[in-house]
Amino acid sequence: MIRFENVGMSYGGGTEVLRDVSFELAPGSLTFLTGPSGAGKTTLLKLVFLAERPTRGTISMFGKDIAAMRKGDIPALRRRIGVVFQDFRLLDHLTAYENVALPLRIQGQSEESYRADVEEILAWVGLGERMHARPPTLSGGEKQRIAIARAVVARPPVLVADEPTGSIDPEMGVRLMRLFVELNRLGTCVLIATHDRNLVEASNARELRLFAGRINQAAGARWL
Repeated sequence: MIRFENVGMSYGGGTEVLRDVSFELAPGSLTFLTGPSGAGKTTLLKLVFLAERPTRGTISMFGKDIAAMRKGDIPALRRRIGVVFQDFRLLDHLTAYENVALPLRIQGQSEESYRADVEEILAWVGLGERMHARPPTLSGGEKQRIAIARAVVARPPVLVADEPTGSIDPEMGVRLMRLFVELNRLGTCVLIATHDRNLVEASNARELRLFAGRINQAAGARWL
């Protein structure tokens, strides 16, 4: 589903942030991306959700070489990847319901066609009774669950989460991890960047470890 081959990434011709990175994420897999601050995790995630393009190497997604794709084809590919940002990126003037529905509205769908789906997914993340609340009135854990609901409401085959438990308490972190595991059981390929070793060690999931821009160890991942 996602394949990196000898990928290198630098900004403005400077020192490479990623060096010769190669790995593959299979459909329906659950993988943790770990490593110290500055290792290149955020840059790797940006490449996965197509916010950046590599300076060298090959990235293939859904059987397509990203470098060979036309610029106009990229938005359609991005819609197949849900993203949970570390800083939530919710719109404060919209309700929880409206934030979750936003990707579907952008696609041009009518509210009649998506209302039931949005309400169902808000109930699934435990916020059915808070759907009319706006982000400033919600806790960090509630905001994170809204961000997850928004990322998966269009049922993308891939979900990428950047430090999803970084700003919430451990108990809520475990609850959110259960949501990710459930999504994975439903067939979603999930990639989670985290510093939380407790989450990684409590799971049997694959692990990709970055250090100084290179993958130096992996557990359960397929190597190229």
